[in-house]
Amino acid sequence: MAQKIQPRFLDYTTAHTVSDSFGTPIYVYDQKSLEANAAAVLKFPNAFGLTARYAMKASPNRAILKIFAKAGLHIDASSGHEVHRAMAAGIPARHISLSAQELPVDLSDLLDSGIQLNACSLAQLERFGQIKSGGQVGIRINPGAGSGGNNRTNVGGPSSSFGIWHHWIPQIKAILEKYNLTAVRIHTHIGSGSDPDVWLKVAKMNFDIVRQFPDVTTLNLGGGFKVGRMPDEKSTDLQVVGMPVKEKFEDFAVETGRQIHLEVEPGTFLVANAGALLSKVQDVVSTGEGGYEFIKLDAGMTELLRPSIYGAQHPISLLQSSENSEAKDYVIVGHCCESGDILTPAAGDPELLATRALPLAKIGDYCVIDGSGAYASAMTPKHYNSYPEAAEVILDLNNAPKLIRRRQKLEEIWANEV
Repeated sequence: MAQKIQPRFLDYTTAHTVSDSFGTPIYVYDQKSLEANAAAVLKFPNAFGLTARYAMKASPNRAILKIFAKAGLHIDASSGHEVHRAMAAGIPARHISLSAQELPVDLSDLLDSGIQLNACSLAQLERFGQIKSGGQVGIRINPGAGSGGNNRTNVGGPSSSFGIWHHWIPQIKAILEKYNLTAVRIHTHIGSGSDPDVWLKVAKMNFDIVRQFPDVTTLNLGGGFKVGRMPDEKSTDLQVVGMPVKEKFEDFAVETGRQIHLEVEPGTFLVANAGALLSKVQDVVSTGEGGYEFIKLDAGMTELLRPSIYGAQHPISLLQSSENSEAKDYVIVGHCCESGDILTPAAGDPELLATRALPLAKIGDYCVIDGSGAYASAMTPKHYNSYPEAAEVILDLNNAPKLIRRRQKLEEIWANEV
């Protein structure tokens, strides 16, 4: 066959069953993969205890939250709304940590419920002190370095607004003293797609920060573990990355007598390759000699935005009822009336087109876009062109599809209009 990339967990029969039962486009998750990824994270090397949190912004469906909670993961929330969503899914408040660009208006109530807060700015630390004078708090520090697939996924260094700049530690201490607060956690995160060497470097830097806060008992190193979506990409080996980090915790304990608890909070690593976007070919068009062959899907940037804004690369496969040895190079585009709705941009450059060699496409073929478990359903310009939200299903341990979010009804799009 011409097709070189095979879907990670979907085959024609399963795709057909899902499509017949629930329609397309639809997000499909694999429970076996989710559980295996959780087990791998929970084995992250540590010297004095580990709390592994799921960065729920990656894919916040309650079914996924429940699978991870059952496995033993806690939750990293990025907004007050995510806190409420996690608690509605049955996650205990004490298992939820909030690190947010914008503090919720009901922060006092959420703190009373038992959540933990990492203050991400001096103003946030002030607000915490006004609410919880004499309390314990975490501090998110921008350590002065970052690593990401591109500038839009880099959340550390001087170009990032995330966390308190590491030069402002005297101001942090002044606020702690003003409100009689105790800093018990230091939190950093340097960006998605992180280079493991950079991740380790920042881990080392963080102990210089921990030294300056004698009451800190926990160091949260964030997530950002590299996930290989494409066949030529490698995912981070958590054991390889973690062992040197574990040794740094042990060295710090020998030096200071302080045994620091480790926290990590991956999102992409846990769900990216455990999810796929299943769609159908709804048209095939050509711009002639010297132009392009285009596959038009019944999905697009309304379901998967990453290619349009990052030039992100995803494995794309066609599932056909019969084998087809004839191949063509196609540009794959979405269903939106938007020139930027491109699912095969050039790597890292959403302005340029790239082609994929696929079997000769026919209207009605299934198209599987793998690596869509993270920042897909959770991060879309929903309702653009008035497309309803797609449904979500999970393949259980017997590979049977279970609906975990129904397809939005068209009239629900304008239900809140007055």
